[in-house]
Amino acid sequence: MNIQGQAALVTGGASGLGEATARELARLGAKVAVLDVNLAQAQKVAADIAEQYGSGRAVACQCDITDTGSLQAALAQAAQSHGPARILMNIAGIGTAKRVVQKDGSPAPLEDFARVVNINLVGTYNASRLFAAACAKLQPLADGERGVMVCTASVAAFDGQVGQQAYSASKAGLAGMTLPMARDLAQHGIRVCTIAPGLFATPLMKQLPEPVQESLAKSIPFPPRLGKPEEFAQLACHIVTNTHLNGEVIRLDGALRMAPR
Repeated sequence: MNIQGQAALVTGGASGLGEATARELARLGAKVAVLDVNLAQAQKVAADIAEQYGSGRAVACQCDITDTGSLQAALAQAAQSHGPARILMNIAGIGTAKRVVQKDGSPAPLEDFARVVNINLVGTYNASRLFAAACAKLQPLADGERGVMVCTASVAAFDGQVGQQAYSASKAGLAGMTLPMARDLAQHGIRVCTIAPGLFATPLMKQLPEPVQESLAKSIPFPPRLGKPEEFAQLACHIVTNTHLNGEVIRLDGALRMAPR
């Protein structure tokens, strides 16, 4: 699919990997809807994009992907501004770490596990199903394609660390959902791929002490540095343009395999 002129949705688009992806889509000519729970930050990103690439190229939509009403309202706002979307970047998510048995001997709170799975896995499916239903109604492009979505897993889906049960389970769920969803939506000409990033220089990562960041970077075989959000964005956009990429989970991690802790 040619990104130029297409309407794109980016969940979690107000910061980190989502912001980088929104900016890259805009650079390549897309009309971008920045969906995020943080409306003020989403508006800032959208305003920056509009200033750089022209008014009307970006819109900010407040959105909680676990709330269907909120999500439907955001999708309707985006469609009113840019027309029907053919591109969905599922990047919204949270991370947490809790040992199953905590230091005081008590079990980990079940609500913490459920919250992570609900946002990362159920929320992503919620956005995907609503996008797919709308996209399936569009006229196909010249090659029969109607749309493409990219989900965001993590290397933790495959080699999660101590305390990452909820995070790893949610991201493994996304990896496991990719192929059956691609097969399911093939009849509608909608492709589905997932990126599993490793250690990236996101705002959350940058909150860690510098020595910790350096130590993490050195654990990556090559290149021995944290990934750049722009590198994630470039891969996400390449998936859109390469029509034969479908049903695949792609690790983007510099050959990193996470240690137990």
